[in-house]
Amino acid sequence: MTVRKVPDVTFRTRVRDESIEGPNPFRWEDKTTTDFFGGKRVVLFSLPGAFTPTCSTYQLPDFEKLYPEFQAEGIDEIYCISVNDAFVMNAWGKAQGLNNVKLIPDGSGEFTRKMGMLVAKDNLGFGMRSWRYAAVVNNGVIEKWFEEEGFSDNCDSDPYGVSSPQNVLDALKKGEAQAA
Repeated sequence: MTVRKVPDVTFRTRVRDESIEGPNPFRWEDKTTTDFFGGKRVVLFSLPGAFTPTCSTYQLPDFEKLYPEFQAEGIDEIYCISVNDAFVMNAWGKAQGLNNVKLIPDGSGEFTRKMGMLVAKDNLGFGMRSWRYAAVVNNGVIEKWFEEEGFSDNCDSDPYGVSSPQNVLDALKKGEAQAA
């Protein structure tokens, strides 16, 4: 079996900095794949866009709510990645009232492209975005992959189920997400 790792990229993030005065107390901070995935067992899930209906109504809120159950199954962090910039991801996290799930901005789509999950969503006016998927990642190595069916450019539907938090959690509980 081939060991599949998450790609090595640098993410441009915005982090709160109390030393900055004014209405926007944030500064740029580069984070690497190692910063997010090194030495941790995490669930990573990706979706087409912040503030979109399925992502905002079901997928992100359900991962947030189920966080304690994921922790009980040995998950250290839950990350949501989207081909959106740091400003959009931070605003979305604030609007969602997140405390547990951490958002990763993939503004250029580099991580998503290197994962092989970048698709055109021009039919929705989005441009290039991520296909919906989830993964259990242990120290940068993908243990289990959950990809929605129908991967294609300009897909006329937005399948959701395989990458749902309930499905990922069920696989963890059944021991199906252990490293090979």
